[in-house]
Amino acid sequence: MTPYLRGAVSTPLAAAVCLSLSVSAPAHAQQDEPGTLDTVVVSASRANMTVAESPQTVLIIDRQQIQQQLTISSNSSDVLANLIPSYTPSRGKMNGSGETLRGRSPLILIDGVPQSNPIRPTGREAHTIDFGMVERIEVIQGASAINGLGATGGTINIITRRPQDGSLNQHIDVQATLPTDETRAETASYETRYRVDGRSDRFDYLFSASYSDQGLYVDGKGRPIGADNTQGDLMDSRGYDVLAKLGYQIDDAQRLVASVNRYRIRNDNDYIGIAGDRALGIPTTSVRGTPAGTAPHNDVWTSSLAYTHDDLAGMQLSAMVFNQEFEGLFGADDSSTFQDPLIAPVGTLYDQSRSVASKWGSKLSLTKDDLLDSRLKLTGGFDLLADSGKQDLHGTGRTYVPESDYRNVSLFLQGEYKLLPELTLHAGVRREEAELEIDSYQTLWRYNRVDVEGGKLDFNQTLYNVGLVYEPVRDVTFFASYSEGFGMPDVGRVLRAINVPGATVASLGDLEPILTKSVEAGTRIRRGAFDIDLSYFQSNSDLGTRVVSVDGAFMMSREKTRVQGVDAAVAYRIDEAHRVRLSYAYTRGRYDSDNDGSLDARLDGLNVAPNRLIATWSADWTPRLSTFVQAQHAFSQSFDEAAKRFSGYTLVDATASYRLPRGSLRLGVSNLFDKDYITYYSQSALVEPLRYFAGRGRTVTVGYSLDF
Repeated sequence: MTPYLRGAVSTPLAAAVCLSLSVSAPAHAQQDEPGTLDTVVVSASRANMTVAESPQTVLIIDRQQIQQQLTISSNSSDVLANLIPSYTPSRGKMNGSGETLRGRSPLILIDGVPQSNPIRPTGREAHTIDFGMVERIEVIQGASAINGLGATGGTINIITRRPQDGSLNQHIDVQATLPTDETRAETASYETRYRVDGRSDRFDYLFSASYSDQGLYVDGKGRPIGADNTQGDLMDSRGYDVLAKLGYQIDDAQRLVASVNRYRIRNDNDYIGIAGDRALGIPTTSVRGTPAGTAPHNDVWTSSLAYTHDDLAGMQLSAMVFNQEFEGLFGADDSSTFQDPLIAPVGTLYDQSRSVASKWGSKLSLTKDDLLDSRLKLTGGFDLLADSGKQDLHGTGRTYVPESDYRNVSLFLQGEYKLLPELTLHAGVRREEAELEIDSYQTLWRYNRVDVEGGKLDFNQTLYNVGLVYEPVRDVTFFASYSEGFGMPDVGRVLRAINVPGATVASLGDLEPILTKSVEAGTRIRRGAFDIDLSYFQSNSDLGTRVVSVDGAFMMSREKTRVQGVDAAVAYRIDEAHRVRLSYAYTRGRYDSDNDGSLDARLDGLNVAPNRLIATWSADWTPRLSTFVQAQHAFSQSFDEAAKRFSGYTLVDATASYRLPRGSLRLGVSNLFDKDYITYYSQSALVEPLRYFAGRGRTVTVGYSLDF
């Protein structure tokens, strides 16, 4: 094998319209300010809607919560899973396939720019930015079409930091993490971040850079955790992120913002995974060595140019053009899929796949909120998307998945109408006009080297949503909604597995789009010291997707699926200094295994999260000292396959922060009681000795930050 090297992804130039709407509350809404988070305008709603007005469950994760979680773990998937109970616990690897929101795929955005690659998902979507660059995260749970393709499980919009007042503000942050079970140089991890920002007259700017060097992870018994040499790993890796933003306030109503973010993470390739033994409960471990091929990596550029006008003939205009360039390289292995006797004897050929995607698009919306004596608010919009991608074999240059071009034009209209002072009707429609063009290609030797004729497929869909929000008394709200989400099956899994001569793209029924219909009903109560949220949800797809393993290769099965569950949370303010919160998520997934119309089988851990209970306690002991403790329990669960049974586990984490005369010192302890456990993914998603991974044991993190 002669691997070839490819230069970094070409630098994109961003372009305009951040439909991210202006925020009516402070950007950093503290948890200890009652109701503040409910008044934040949710950018991802596209309709100037606050959390309290939404007919769906919406979570706002603020900067303080993000910092607490980053002191526990720098893994962005851990941050999301710890703060969103219905999000699947992290695999702890660079690849997050199987990490779902309410049992379906979320659409991940950065400042409104899509990071997910629905045409050829790689599982790397959660690792395209350092969360230290993030101001807040908006989570709309349940299917939604308002931001386009991919949000069958919900929308996660990551909002980057913004400049602060003052002409020159600087911030530096350093952090070191060590395990308590095996403290040595190679198990240490380090992170550092620097940020400078400011405002001057009409201009504002922000520049931020971070660097991370992750060491070897160990489990609760001090054993090296297994390296995922094929999918890519977060341990034994180095990464950096650079974010630059420049804003110009044209006048009191108009603003222009340009933003570019470059993120790269790459394995050091210093360890080789050693298969474990599921029957004996022995997890996969690692030994020193150099894996074959080029080290796995993520290389991502995200850029945008956004324009807002708050008073365009009495309306609010938001516009954005954006670009995302993504390259994800997977590790080399000698799987049967990659073999070809014309290149090397069968069983000896190592190769590795690489996914490349390029997205260009624009978003435009216009809101008028004083119609019919201010009882009616309308938002109309127009979106464009061009998404091109392919998957090749990095070492030998073979086509794994051919070049595919997805073109989409969308129009939407969203309205709110006050039927009564206490009752609001929400309704909307979005029209998707899409075309998928796929090149002709030849499949790999494993699939008989058949020639597949390319072609074009049209996907036109009209999507609807409707909801009611009822507030009989102040701060007590009931809501109900029906919404539809539009997704595509994993085109790559379909195309690469064709093994019958004479196939054409036009004849592939498995490329039919995924229409997810979601219903939800719930309540939000903000009374005195209590915040209570409760909702029931159900989502259905007549032609859903499920990833299955066939002879060692991952294929896609199209079946009727249903996911239903309950989200509940109770927060209580004991006094001004102490706050506690208890969250619970129950999820149940079923599918039609024999295509008889009956949902007769249970979805496994690759498709749904475990039922989880998360308890947190935040305390401000003095103006200088604060602490945070979280405990989460993932309940045991059985699946249809006897080999897949999740035994459950309980993890406890804690952080403390102390404000010094100059700067702040923080301490974090992850897995406080050093629980030895196997990850949810390894127990319930995939039965494979090389991916029977243990979770990290206890780690201690010490960090220091300074503003100057």
